[in-house]
Amino acid sequence: MTTAFERQNLGTMRVPTARSVPSVSTVAGVKPRVHAAVAPTPDATLENRHRWERAYRSRLRLADTAVVIASTGIAAWIQIDAIAQVDLADAPWQYGRVFVFTAAAWLILLALFQTRSPRVIGQGVEYRRVLHATGMAFGVAAIAFVIMQSQGIRAQLLIALPLGTVAILLARWLSRRWLQRQRVAGHFISRALIVGNRYDVEYVIESLETDGLHAYQVAGVILDGPASEAAVGGQRFPSVGSVGDVAAQAKALGADSVILASIPEGDRGYIKRLAWQLEGTAAELSLSSPLVDVAGPRMSLRPVEGLPLIQVEIPTFEGGHHLAKRAFDIVVASIALVFVAIATPIIAIAIKLESKGPVFFVQPRVGRDGETFPMLKFRSMRVDAEDMLHAVASLNEGAGPLFKMKSDPRVTRVGAFLRKFSIDELPQFVNVLLGHMSIVGPRPPLPRETHHYEDSTYRRLYIRPGITGPWQISGRSHLSWEESVRLDLRYVENWSVVGDLLILIKTVGTVFKAEGAY
Repeated sequence: MTTAFERQNLGTMRVPTARSVPSVSTVAGVKPRVHAAVAPTPDATLENRHRWERAYRSRLRLADTAVVIASTGIAAWIQIDAIAQVDLADAPWQYGRVFVFTAAAWLILLALFQTRSPRVIGQGVEYRRVLHATGMAFGVAAIAFVIMQSQGIRAQLLIALPLGTVAILLARWLSRRWLQRQRVAGHFISRALIVGNRYDVEYVIESLETDGLHAYQVAGVILDGPASEAAVGGQRFPSVGSVGDVAAQAKALGADSVILASIPEGDRGYIKRLAWQLEGTAAELSLSSPLVDVAGPRMSLRPVEGLPLIQVEIPTFEGGHHLAKRAFDIVVASIALVFVAIATPIIAIAIKLESKGPVFFVQPRVGRDGETFPMLKFRSMRVDAEDMLHAVASLNEGAGPLFKMKSDPRVTRVGAFLRKFSIDELPQFVNVLLGHMSIVGPRPPLPRETHHYEDSTYRRLYIRPGITGPWQISGRSHLSWEESVRLDLRYVENWSVVGDLLILIKTVGTVFKAEGAY
């Protein structure tokens, strides 16, 4: 129903369309640039990026919901069934209420902690967010039911919490594996335009190609400087434009991501202008940091009066987090040694049947702070293997000071099997329990190898060496000496207990694949 004023002016009123902009009168004969006030809208490339991100988030949401409802439902059902013989008429309602509240809190916290955000897809932080959200959800539920003096939360804590946590992490891992297969097939992948000088662009391309998740596909490069192309691994990437028309080239190439390997010299406002130009064209502008060996947890942004400072925490090699690492080592080694003790008689018999001599091989290795310790292994070579070393030294296939041979004549048949699946290293859990080694850490070097170390390489000895480590899950014997050192040094400065757990999980898959083991 219209008012008298509205009826009087109905003929002159104009309803603006969704994207129209009111006209602006001309001032001093200069017509304002009205079109600049229209917010950019996503183009087809960006919409496609958003589409597959939504599809993957829906997949994760469905899996999370199924796990949460199943685990909390099982806990509630077990408790209701346990008291079925007692005449409690309100038991189904009581425990059903706990089930609904716990499941709702869990799902809400998973959403609030952004566990399905595209920024954490395929990264270790995804698991950390899931764990934090799960812990917070059950903490809230426990506090709420304690305050209300309500029963039923105990079963959720004892059954749903461990069962659901393991199940939801497994579901995330399976989803990540599915995503990786899709990306190998060319789906669910970001097309990236890389901008910068030739050296930095080539470094970024090389890093992207060695990324096991295949998250980015290089759509093109724009080089700042005299170079006309970048070359990586036999592939050539010609420059498709200049640093001034990145947005236009990204749109032409269908790139939904722009990676800035380096900025034009002396142009401090370049990043801001580029971000504005990419609005509606690209989903993200990523900056390749020169702090290539500094992990995220050690970096934080501290704005000081408009000056964004990246604060890098100086690494320490003692304190509370190292005590936590030691506690983790003791727990894992104690559990592992139970299974090692069961398997040792069988392994010992196999070793003895083929070759006379001791079951165990004790070798001096260099540990933390350069101290030598006796490292235990199941013997995989002939008894006189050390005496034969000079005879096969010229056949070395190892990197740097390492001695490695794919077909070492000193290795027995049983020993080759033990090495293939890293079974020969199981006795090193004793070294972990004694404090010589850690579960995860740099590779323990031989004393003669340390004679060839450069100054920075000695940093590998700042923490305990490990049974497994980044070298174990990144290629093992296929790695070059430089790559092995770089991985170890990065680990020394950036390790975390959660990171150790992820490396341990990845080691299981690497061992079964038996890649790079000889």
